Amino acid sequence: MTRTVPAAPPWLAHALRSQRGPVSWSAVLRGALGGGPLLLAAVAAGRPTLGVAAAIGAMFAGINDRPGSRRASVARIGTPALAGAAGLLTGTVAGDHAPALPLTLLLTVLGLAAGGISALGPVGSAAGTQLLVGAAVGAGMPLPEPAWLRAAAFVAGAAWLLMLRLALPTSHSLAGDRRFELRFDGERAAVAGVYDAVAALLDAAGSDGATARRAALTAALDQAQDALAGPRLRRHPASAAERRLHARYAAALPLAEAATALAWAGEPVPRRAREAPRRLAAAVRDGAPAGPLPAPTRSAPGLRALDDALLRAAEAFDRADGRRLHGRRRTRTAALRTVLGARGREYGMRVALCFGASAAVAQVLHQARWNGQHEHWYWLPATAVFLVKPDLGPLASRVLSRAAGTVLGALLFAGLAAVLPRPEGLVLLVTVCGALIPLATRHFAAQTAVVTVLVLALVMAGGEPQASLARIGETLLACAIVLVVGHLPTPGRRGDAIRARLAEASGAAREYLAHVLGESADREARWALRREAYRTLAEARTAIALASAELPPLARHADGADETAAALERLVDTTTACAVHLDDTGGLDPHHLRRLTALLDELARHGARLRVDLPTAGGDVRVGARHG
Repeated sequence: MTRTVPAAPPWLAHALRSQRGPVSWSAVLRGALGGGPLLLAAVAAGRPTLGVAAAIGAMFAGINDRPGSRRASVARIGTPALAGAAGLLTGTVAGDHAPALPLTLLLTVLGLAAGGISALGPVGSAAGTQLLVGAAVGAGMPLPEPAWLRAAAFVAGAAWLLMLRLALPTSHSLAGDRRFELRFDGERAAVAGVYDAVAALLDAAGSDGATARRAALTAALDQAQDALAGPRLRRHPASAAERRLHARYAAALPLAEAATALAWAGEPVPRRAREAPRRLAAAVRDGAPAGPLPAPTRSAPGLRALDDALLRAAEAFDRADGRRLHGRRRTRTAALRTVLGARGREYGMRVALCFGASAAVAQVLHQARWNGQHEHWYWLPATAVFLVKPDLGPLASRVLSRAAGTVLGALLFAGLAAVLPRPEGLVLLVTVCGALIPLATRHFAAQTAVVTVLVLALVMAGGEPQASLARIGETLLACAIVLVVGHLPTPGRRGDAIRARLAEASGAAREYLAHVLGESADREARWALRREAYRTLAEARTAIALASAELPPLARHADGADETAAALERLVDTTTACAVHLDDTGGLDPHHLRRLTALLDELARHGARLRVDLPTAGGDVRVGARHG
């Protein structure tokens, strides 16, 4: 008799899961050259506390130093650094002049704003995190420098690591034109990843793995979009190398469309048809021409679309005329609507309550002198920031990982601090921990352990005594506060953020379907709408997965959302197949219409009503303007 092992609850399974992937040794090198040398220079100049602020800025920049293009890293590292400096400036001024109660209220309001900003995406989330941590540290860490100098040192530390990111080569192999490689290596790797993902989807066509491969293709396209669309001084690419990359990315869009249509058809794709995208991926990595490509047999609409896309790709690879940017552009009005909308309100309320409650408890304990001479009450609210941010993982998982990581890091630092010389040993610890951050970001507990050692070393380098046990107690207290406050009822409906995500995905799917059924000749607009539909769906899926892994009182608000998202994905897949079929034959066959009708009915049962009038034989197409 076989005995089944009960599955771990979702929140525990998430806590035990770690990210995988190749090690970015270039990021490890940048981390080693980040905070440690800055602290060493400040100690040598007799201003160790100024070095502490700079090293903290470099530490946060190292956490945000993720794979991608150099251009994208400017916003990914620079925007949060400016927010952190603003928080540090605000917190320092408030901590110097405001009594405990007004200071707590100010931190709570900042938590509300930071939570709303976090709804804008990963960069907004990092900016919100650094804003709150900077405010807490500025208000609670006694440093001799004035507020403006602290903020300037913080920005300088982040700018130092950003300069390393822009100047040093990455881990990608050098080949072809080395100037091209050094400047655009992240973009080139991202575009090549799209062609690899297309090939992988063609491999999986007709198998159970096609859905996962299509999701991987969406992720690859998102990464390439972000890599190519970083901040720039000019509107269009200035160099031939950059225009060539944009052209090669644009050439991948019809390939992705054809591959999705073939996967939707559910029939295996001949090996000959799967080989060409891999050759294109190699050409992108090497900065070389496309060369001869094997042409697929033109026996079906999807294969004919694939062959046409390969012909266009071969032509695009020989030109350098990709002037149009393919990034995701949102207006300031749309961004403000997101911050003030359901997602921003729900995130903001949750962050404000947890951050404000932890600051209030910290102030009470600080005024009561419970911790003797260790007056760094900022550890409590700063810890709460990392625990409560909704995009960093399920709440219970974050609490468990944070507690384990802090205990491990604090005990490790206590042992090292007893034997290492000062200040040389502390500088060495900061350097080693900076190098370990890119590795530790694979798991929240590991990242917490490394950051704990690094911060404790910085605090001691600033002239404070060793306080590992106090940090453990404050972290466990913050975990308890966030667990309780994070599960309290809040104004409005729980799950509004998930519903807002699904509404965005429904709207994008409706616009894409309307464009395809309208038989517009503007294919670039169609590809852009397809990209937005898949991207909003991927974002909704991520939010739903995180919400579903919460403890039951929170996870129940995501019930049924995953089924709605899956139906929307099938609708977008079917719309893509319809687009390819319309290009080939000029009309839809009954199979496509039956599939669209069934999916729209399924979505209506889930509450997502996309009002669409489907075409009949020889009839016109009319698409309604309202969706739910």
